[in-house]
Amino acid sequence: MWLERMMTKVTIRKASSLGGIVEAPSSKAYAHRALIAASLSEGESRIMRPLVCDDTEATANAVRAYGAKVEEREAEWVVYGTSKPGMIKDVIDCGDSAATMRFVTPITAHRSGVTTLTGGESLRKRPMEPLLVALRQLGVVCYSLDGSGRPPLVVHGGGIRGGTASIPGDISSQFVSGLLFASPLANGDVRIQLTSKLESRSYVEMTLEVLRDHRVIVESTRDMWEFFIPHNQSLVPSSRIIPGDYSSAAFLFAAAAVTSSKITVTNLERRSLQGDRAIVEILMKMGADLKVHDECVEFEGARSLEGVQIDVRDIPDLAPVCAVLGCYANGRTVIRNAKRLRIKEADRIESLVAELNQMSAMVTAVGDDIVVEGPCRLRGTVVNSHGDHRIAMACAVAALGADGETEILNAGCVSKSYPKFYEDLRSLGGEIIGG
Repeated sequence: MWLERMMTKVTIRKASSLGGIVEAPSSKAYAHRALIAASLSEGESRIMRPLVCDDTEATANAVRAYGAKVEEREAEWVVYGTSKPGMIKDVIDCGDSAATMRFVTPITAHRSGVTTLTGGESLRKRPMEPLLVALRQLGVVCYSLDGSGRPPLVVHGGGIRGGTASIPGDISSQFVSGLLFASPLANGDVRIQLTSKLESRSYVEMTLEVLRDHRVIVESTRDMWEFFIPHNQSLVPSSRIIPGDYSSAAFLFAAAAVTSSKITVTNLERRSLQGDRAIVEILMKMGADLKVHDECVEFEGARSLEGVQIDVRDIPDLAPVCAVLGCYANGRTVIRNAKRLRIKEADRIESLVAELNQMSAMVTAVGDDIVVEGPCRLRGTVVNSHGDHRIAMACAVAALGADGETEILNAGCVSKSYPKFYEDLRSLGGEIIGG
């Protein structure tokens, strides 16, 4: 089923305008974290308005594998957790969800026996060695099966001894979150020290927020270079509503921007911890008119967009949509500090440059920066998502303003984070065939 969705072709025709109200999908990042914390809490937790997508399903299946029970009901998940992960009878397949693997791997150290974790072709290319090194420093026997530092991974159970672990903060904040989820159950206190500045800090702040809801104590320095987690803590069941996702909503705002349209996106909290809420400020800086309310954002239009410089060190998931916005902006748009895009589902820098230029854009990669010379007169053609959900959505937005029609290959990969993406674009007036 997943492979069939992945290979779906979608054809998108140029849109004269869009309009209407659409609800932002729930946050994938919060849904992952809510599932993990609930799975380690003895008793019943409820997760309301969860995002059901390939990645969160991978996490749900993973926590089931170590003993939690997840009932997927309409509009909510009910999780019956366990503070003592049980015997795992099979390999844990994390699909193509790096968050699943990075969160679950430390937890499997608390079970008895040996656990093997693997995933799809894309996930097996992504780095995991920094997490393995940190776990070994805490007394866990674990390794990459082929010695490459990439999945499949093997973890010997018996518990986390405790101690001090050092880990880089500029490869993936998910490493830090994974350690934070598992460390409260350790046999000794855990101290996590970063060897480089934490990037995507907002995602670790989300993790800490969720842990606090489950009555976990974590001490951290203000700059988040160091964390201290007392041992032998018990997570308490908690229920939460999953908020809307600014990462996904960014593509809806961009669709309105490139078609000079007015839309309203609901289910977006003004005070969200999500770093990707920065898309609102980026669009305003480029000349768009937005009104931010407590629970929604109105995109009022943009007479013209202006090129800007954007630092995506802490917001890498916004880089693809910002590159598309740059194609429709006057002057140069420079997207800086995008190096982590090279270790996502695809090399997003090379993929963006290749596919947007295929549409007659003027986009170049300069080291770890992306430079767009706008405005570009994009033309419809055949492009490939490279199996990356954010590349697929970026190409779809670009196609809405391009002359003619654009065919996106492997377009079904949007099910990784935003299964209703094409449906929502249609509801706004986009002419989309397939998907």
